[in-house]
Amino acid sequence: MEESFGFHKVLLTTSCTDALEMCALLLDIQPGDEVIMPSFNFVSAANAFALRGARIIFGDIDPDTFNINPEEIRRLISPQTKAVVIVHYAGIACPMEEIISTVRPRNIPLIEDAALSFDSWYTDSENQKHILGSLGDLATFSFHETKSIICGEGGALIINRDKYVESAEIIREKGTDRSKLFRGEVDKYSWQSLGSSFLPSDINAAFLYAQLENYQTITSQRRALYTQYSTLLSDLHEKRKIKLPVIPPYASINGQQFSFLCANEEQRNRLISSLGQYSIKAVFHYLPLHQSPWYIKNNPQIRLPVTESVAARLIRLPLFYELTSDEVTFISDIIRQFYEQEAELI
Repeated sequence: MEESFGFHKVLLTTSCTDALEMCALLLDIQPGDEVIMPSFNFVSAANAFALRGARIIFGDIDPDTFNINPEEIRRLISPQTKAVVIVHYAGIACPMEEIISTVRPRNIPLIEDAALSFDSWYTDSENQKHILGSLGDLATFSFHETKSIICGEGGALIINRDKYVESAEIIREKGTDRSKLFRGEVDKYSWQSLGSSFLPSDINAAFLYAQLENYQTITSQRRALYTQYSTLLSDLHEKRKIKLPVIPPYASINGQQFSFLCANEEQRNRLISSLGQYSIKAVFHYLPLHQSPWYIKNNPQIRLPVTESVAARLIRLPLFYELTSDEVTFISDIIRQFYEQEAELI
């Protein structure tokens, strides 16, 4: 990953969750600190900082990309803000220059949760391409079985600031300087700081390496399937039956997933059921974290209307390397039939 994408430093971890927990330790998050992130997100990002005693500050998302709205970051920053965590949802880049211009002058560390974003890119205003995960101070990737590049369960921490490298190695090795021992820099290792066992097994790493060797083939196939879905369902989008994700000019797709918005939650659930009758496994995605039992119990209630609307209407279609073009056509045909029947009911 360092050689292919130019990341400053990559440390493999047992999961993206562990990589996020390493971020919280590296930034020395303390009770009372505030961390801004989207509520339309997997719980790992919130847990990593809540475990250190931080207060999680949720922002609303953009209705087109489902990424955190930069205006929300500006609105929510306070003297207690110690980090901003952004999610590139479905591998579609956040507006990075706008976000960076907000956090950097305030010296607030920026973490890219790139769990869904392997081999996705951001193009800046000078037409320079940047791999997602390279623009924040830190970034995390997931190699969970549901991602495009997998090893069953695994992750990576990307370190883009040299000042974090040595501490990250120590944290990952149970708080010891064992990495220095392996490099011959010390004759014994000792407990240096807080840490844990964040390293993956050799077996998982070997499985992952074979995937990484073939990442271009894998990503190319997934992009083709994504594009085919988009083409076959574009008329439903144009007729406002569904809403396809918007790909901004600065973003690319990596084929991590294909999703769209239905008219409402009831229609989404009927469509999932209809597809299930043909053994097509379609699912929804994140439940808003600000509506979760734990958050409600421990925080004042808030409203994030875009997040709530998207979460209730979003459906994800099957998309994986072995999926065939004929199967994508079949799935799309079933969806079109569903909306034809919906029109008859109105």
